[in-house]
Amino acid sequence: MSVNAAPPRKAPPGRLAGRWVPWLVIGLWLALAAVMVPLSGKLSSVTTDRAVDLLPASAESTKVAVLEDLLPGGEDNTFVFVYHRAGVMTDADRATVERHYNTLAKRYPPKTAEADEEDEGPATRLSTDGQAMVFTLDVSTTYGPPEDLVGPLRDAAKDRPAGLELDVTGPAAIDGDLDAIFDGIDLQVFLTTVIVVTLLLILTYRSPVLWLIPLMAVGAAALTAMASVYLLVKGFGIVVNNQNSALLTILVFGVGTDYALLLIARYREALHHHENVRVAMVHALRGAAPAIVASAATVVAGLLCLLVADLNSTSGLGPIGAAGILCALVAMLTLFPAVLVVLGRRIFWPAIPRFSTAAQDKPGLWERLGATISRRRWVATLGSLGILGVLAIGLTGNTGALREQDQFLSAPESVTGFTVLRQHFPELGGQPMTIYTRPAYQLRVLNVVKGTPGVAQAVPGETKGGWADISVFPTDAPDTAAEYDTIKRVRTAVHAVNGAEAIVGGPSAENLDTEVTTSRDEKRVIPLVLAVVLIILGLLLRAIVAPLILMATVIVSFAAAFGGSVFVFDTILGFKGIDYSVPLLAFLFLVALGVDYNIFLASRAREETVRLGTREGMLKALSATGGVITSAGLVLAATFAVLATLPLVMLIEVGFLVAFGVLLDALLVRSVLVPALTLLIGRRIWWPSRLSRPVEPPDRQQPFVDDEEPALQR
Repeated sequence: MSVNAAPPRKAPPGRLAGRWVPWLVIGLWLALAAVMVPLSGKLSSVTTDRAVDLLPASAESTKVAVLEDLLPGGEDNTFVFVYHRAGVMTDADRATVERHYNTLAKRYPPKTAEADEEDEGPATRLSTDGQAMVFTLDVSTTYGPPEDLVGPLRDAAKDRPAGLELDVTGPAAIDGDLDAIFDGIDLQVFLTTVIVVTLLLILTYRSPVLWLIPLMAVGAAALTAMASVYLLVKGFGIVVNNQNSALLTILVFGVGTDYALLLIARYREALHHHENVRVAMVHALRGAAPAIVASAATVVAGLLCLLVADLNSTSGLGPIGAAGILCALVAMLTLFPAVLVVLGRRIFWPAIPRFSTAAQDKPGLWERLGATISRRRWVATLGSLGILGVLAIGLTGNTGALREQDQFLSAPESVTGFTVLRQHFPELGGQPMTIYTRPAYQLRVLNVVKGTPGVAQAVPGETKGGWADISVFPTDAPDTAAEYDTIKRVRTAVHAVNGAEAIVGGPSAENLDTEVTTSRDEKRVIPLVLAVVLIILGLLLRAIVAPLILMATVIVSFAAAFGGSVFVFDTILGFKGIDYSVPLLAFLFLVALGVDYNIFLASRAREETVRLGTREGMLKALSATGGVITSAGLVLAATFAVLATLPLVMLIEVGFLVAFGVLLDALLVRSVLVPALTLLIGRRIWWPSRLSRPVEPPDRQQPFVDDEEPALQR
């Protein structure tokens, strides 16, 4: 049976198929590149990972960070030097520690404390077991960011007696080690993504040249997106952190390549029926563009829902991702087809589609799969739901928040140093809190804090700019529930001191505020994303039942992907929790991107239903889109999997979870569950559109079978 009954035909080019149109489009893109490419390289100069930039201005820890920046001397980077040896520290060891401290304190002069009410003793401190010594060094941010300081500080303390070990840790050291991972991450992600997409395109098309065209177009889209985001930052002050910058590259390459695969499939089909390649491309665009635009609109709308989030890094991802998707959409619907048309049919060599060739419908994998689903509708439905349900059981695993120290795939010195510090100095093993209060109330606030459960030590600091600071050391390990409870108790206690205007911040307080803000954002963003995507599906399919079914399958798929990923993270990879940002990011991408494949399938099914009825329309849509959507899913999953190659747990979790979820959507939900549910529900899935109504048979002497068979086949 032929794919299309109509014979090959010639058609006049028309305005859109004019000979000059592709060259004009390419010329416009070259002009755009001359402006945008230089700007794309400036994106890294406006990225930031400072908590003061990422947290909302209303967060208490943000107020502390802002105050530290405004006060004379600015904010400090706190480093903790932990010296230890297997036995008792020798006299030479102690002399070395004192010498190191004096040298570094002279190089980076510490603050002069004005509060002499309590003498905290010498700067260096010996542990009770005699096996370790410690001192803290506060280095002003005027000397540079943590990533520029931590290396020289470690090098300055290299001359030590044999057997004396040193770990430079503390909040600033952790930030420095974290920033070192992100250093150059944009280029690494870009190059790795290019390599992965190139290999997949070569395997997909098995052509020595064709793979280069979508790669070139999506590369142009990526550079344009980076330049657009840079302009957004400069013009509107949106926040871009290193995580969002990496996600921008992944999004553009993933969705851009997906759009290319869908368009090429339609273009190849059109070349069999149109001699003029420009006319064939116009027909391909008319067939593929509506679904591609609807897909892009869904993802953009979902991303823009992030604007309601309070966390600046989350709300910033909305316009950043939307800009990337729009750049990919424009490039793949203008530059990409223009280049294909200019190069002609030969770009498909060796499998060149011929105008005179009658395309034959050879029963293949997707036709056979559709026939099997049609015969075993209940089995396909219940089997798919069973697999998804089993995977969702993984949600009972460890879904607790990931501590900052556990973010590293391989623990750096700053993390191992915290372990050593807690071993020898339990009272100093937590990250210090910083309290700012009015000077007249410093002593009163200090006494209140010392009496708060969970506080190991409180040290008064200097007074400047109308404020006095207090450093507070909790007894519990950093970023634990117990430490967070201590921070909450301290805040409650100091807020009760009338007139003190006390505020509590510090690294762990920032992490607590981030976790609380993210939890609040999830309650805002997730329902909004669901509502927006559902409305778009309703408008696209002009139905109510079908959008509800599709949304339900995507939600179930997300639960399964999350559960399966938690099992892998907890049992196989041994991660110690889920980063606070992962659930919301994964939900957004899997709902918005997961719906994509259902949009491609459902829009084609609706198109075919008009001619064939619901049953045959769905089977035809599955056979027509099965190969290309599966290829698109593999490409998108592979691009997100690039994040799993980076040495940071949070990025690995996002990359693996989204890649796994995309594969579930493309291979199981879209391929089996949605067709099976459609065949079970029948034409009523298009309710209340006219497609849901019974159709009168054209010849009343012949029985008409729409899609409602007398009895469901097993």
